[in-house]
Amino acid sequence: MKSIRLLSAFLTVGGWTLASRVLGFVRDILIAAYLGAGPVAEAFLIAFSLPNMFRRFFAEGAFNTAFVPMFSKKLEQDRDALTFARDAFSGLGGVLIVFTLLSQLAMPGLVMLMASGFAGDERFDMAVDMGRIVFPYILFISLAALLSGVLNAMGRFAAAAAAPVVLNIILIAAVLIGASIGADIGMALAWGVPLAGIAQMGLIWIAASRAGFRIVPRRPRLTPELRRLAVIALPAALAGGVMQVNLLVGRQVASFFEGAVAYLNYADRLYQLPLGVVGIAIGVVLLPDLSRRLGAGDAAGGRDAVNRAAEFSLALAVPAAIALIVVPLPLVAVLFQRGAFEFRDAALTAQAVAAYGWGLPAFVLIKVISPVFFAREDTVTPFRFAVVSMVVNVVVAVAAAPWLGFLAAAWGTTLAAWVNFALLWRASRSFGDAVKLDQRLVRAAPRILLSAAVMGVLLAGLVQALGWVIDLPGWRYPALFGLVTLGAVSYGALALATKAVTLSGLRKVVRR
Repeated sequence: MKSIRLLSAFLTVGGWTLASRVLGFVRDILIAAYLGAGPVAEAFLIAFSLPNMFRRFFAEGAFNTAFVPMFSKKLEQDRDALTFARDAFSGLGGVLIVFTLLSQLAMPGLVMLMASGFAGDERFDMAVDMGRIVFPYILFISLAALLSGVLNAMGRFAAAAAAPVVLNIILIAAVLIGASIGADIGMALAWGVPLAGIAQMGLIWIAASRAGFRIVPRRPRLTPELRRLAVIALPAALAGGVMQVNLLVGRQVASFFEGAVAYLNYADRLYQLPLGVVGIAIGVVLLPDLSRRLGAGDAAGGRDAVNRAAEFSLALAVPAAIALIVVPLPLVAVLFQRGAFEFRDAALTAQAVAAYGWGLPAFVLIKVISPVFFAREDTVTPFRFAVVSMVVNVVVAVAAAPWLGFLAAAWGTTLAAWVNFALLWRASRSFGDAVKLDQRLVRAAPRILLSAAVMGVLLAGLVQALGWVIDLPGWRYPALFGLVTLGAVSYGALALATKAVTLSGLRKVVRR
């Protein structure tokens, strides 16, 4: 079994995730242009959030958190991993078929759970109709996630990382085709979602088959290993449920403020770009790598992997967070302000972007430290801490809403993330040297912070002096490109000057 080259894997997953996020921006730019922050846009966003909420239980959330370490160890020890994967695929598929059918009947209640502020207006009926169309996506994307876990455990990341690109291409096509023929764009988007799920699952199934794991469904059977998988997955599912309560609280608060569901969604797209490229890439790669190292008894290699993942994450996430905090309005205005999405919408979205920006480093570091627990098949500890962070989120989002409005939801999410990370970090010290900071990370972290802070000052000064250029016809995109380029170049130069990033260090990481 070949070893996982960490940096190469990070770049593969991060590169495809970046492509997906860019296409996601195109998708949301089109939705904003054609639908703005109006009732159809809000109804679709709530409907689409339903399968995405439950995928945290069945897909890359709870199920894969338990499946990947068990499958990775079977691969490492050559213990019939194919049979285990087939049993897991069949069991998950059977559960999801029943769950999807029941959810069709319960759709009005699910929409009310997500956005009770819709009750009594046109958004509610539209969200119910769209929800019934999009919900089967949960079946296809969850099975695709399991197949992705198989590929990731083998050190093959490209196909699984590329699959989200398919979703955005299909939804972009749905908007453009729907607009060109005069169809209902909201319904066109809704029908595009399950179609994209089928395409994503097909892509990853073909890749897994070519890798030697041709997984076909069969009659589900409850084997001792699946029982153990369920026992490990249950706390992770509960933790996923806690995280969904956080999302529910945010959307419930937002549903009582006109346009706020859309504002938070577009803000989420912006901060999810660096989170996806860095945090998700780290989490996807680190879990199978740590699981295999633990199975092989390589504790030193596991510690080095965690430290390099943290260093890589901080080097990219901290400057991204500073940019989201310092210059959110130019980013939102250039990307979304057009058509039905007006300046007021952009300004309110930018406030949410800044609030999320303060939490970005915590979101990313949680992705680094959580695999330390999951690789040891410890899903209970993260669940306990998720409950604490949920309480923090609910208290902030609900209590502060009368003063902060919908922004209380964004600040609640940010504060909850920092609490969650602090608790995970403290508990991880019980693993001994597994997460002990090495000297390279200790030296690099303050230099990264300093370089990013100086970059933020430069960006703020430039926007104050030349921000008006963004409003000139034909100059919006060149001005934003120049702003981003200046930030990247200044940060890179400062990081090298302060030795936050060294060329010899980069060569060392590349050789991993």
